[in-house]
Amino acid sequence: MSRREVSMQNLPKAGRWAIYIALAVAFAIACAFLSHWQFSRNEERSAQLALVEANYDAEPVPLDELIPAGGEFSAGDQWRPVALVGEYLADEQLLARNRPHGGTAAYEVLVPFRLDDGRVLVIDRGWVPPGDDQPAPEVVPEPPDGRVTVIARLKPGEPLPASGRSAPEGQVPTINLPFIAESSSAGTARAIELGAYGVMVSEDPAPATAPQPLEDPSADPGPHLSYAIQWILFAIMGFVFITYVIRTERRHRREDAEDAEDAQDEAGPARTRAASARRDRDAEDEDALLDATGR
Repeated sequence: MSRREVSMQNLPKAGRWAIYIALAVAFAIACAFLSHWQFSRNEERSAQLALVEANYDAEPVPLDELIPAGGEFSAGDQWRPVALVGEYLADEQLLARNRPHGGTAAYEVLVPFRLDDGRVLVIDRGWVPPGDDQPAPEVVPEPPDGRVTVIARLKPGEPLPASGRSAPEGQVPTINLPFIAESSSAGTARAIELGAYGVMVSEDPAPATAPQPLEDPSADPGPHLSYAIQWILFAIMGFVFITYVIRTERRHRREDAEDAEDAQDEAGPARTRAASARRDRDAEDEDALLDATGR
């Protein structure tokens, strides 16, 4: 005995429609989750843009006003400019590798800066391109000697790469401040600020040559809001599609029923004529039989 294959068409009408609606509801729930996620990302991006707008062009303040000695860096102070007076520790310069600038895997130049109070803040002086015949840059501009006034914008440090990738000596894979401290001398490591580093705005006196300045943060809000709206529309379209499928099935069933009725109506007279013809043939056969017997 062969097993009957189960298909949607073998199910009762109510069962099929219940499955259709359940699929539409499940699809709508998934779309709602994705839409909420995109709305959340849009809110985060809006908060980032508002922070940049509020802090980026603010007046520079001393570092102590934003990060007191022994205190912590507040996320709300990201991009705030600070005025620093001290000297670069040029011998402890590092390069952050694989930074996307100028269409290449560039390097950002990180130099510890010792303030007059003894604290050390890592300064990102900008980027340099890789060499023509080698990955490492051919020339890295030196920072100014002696006493320097630096204006820099504060940023939090970066995490170490999840892949665990490392970097050659004199380079770091990311701007991870504890890792940079471990790569520095003992005296610098004890004094280095681990809550934030500075992105250079200006140096006084200005050097003859300097790395390329980092780009301003993007003001693009991103596609998150449009994606969130698209997911809502997809959920609505799912219900519209299921409604279309059910209505189409009902129309086809109605048309099939009408065709069956028409076929039955046409078959009725034909059966009557066939029965009459059979009766006529039976009568003729009886007459022929009587004639043959001579009655």
